[in-house]
Amino acid sequence: MSKSPTPSERERSDATAREREKAEQALLPYRWTQTIKDVDVTVPVRGMLKGKDIVVDISKTHLKVGVRGEEPIIDGPLSHAILVDESTWTLETAPDGKEVSIHLDKSNQMEWWASVVSNAPYKIDTAKITPENSKLGDLDGETRAMVEKMMWDQRQKEMGKPTSEEQTKLDALKKFQEQHPEMDFSKVKMG
Repeated sequence: MSKSPTPSERERSDATAREREKAEQALLPYRWTQTIKDVDVTVPVRGMLKGKDIVVDISKTHLKVGVRGEEPIIDGPLSHAILVDESTWTLETAPDGKEVSIHLDKSNQMEWWASVVSNAPYKIDTAKITPENSKLGDLDGETRAMVEKMMWDQRQKEMGKPTSEEQTKLDALKKFQEQHPEMDFSKVKMG
């Protein structure tokens, strides 16, 4: 029977995995970052190139980036679908040449990507991502309502009061008791 790693062993293992991941990502011919809502990709290219020399094809499920007449630098199915109309690319001057900057808006803005394209040789461990803090106002209506309910329920628990779900059950029981005064409810257990 194997035992769970100690916190210090887990910390060392995580640090080793982060270093390996960082080294693998450095081997890619591009850099990329993401938030929960979007992915930004930067592809270095030679300094004398112009926009007409660059090939960027962005579709809902595929990305191709390269220099016209050469093998593509990126060419593969995206890890997840994107919003094509909200995605853009530009050719920018960089200290050591130029770079193609690509901005992709995720279709599902509630998931992390392990890689830009699914055929990438290296993937990141999305379970280890620490999301940035967000404001309730940044959330869509449905998500915001769910988060506010969870926060209210948490406060209720901290005060020793019933959560919204528990309160609904208590209200239903109370209504049933009022409709059936002849029944004995003294031994009713909620939970």
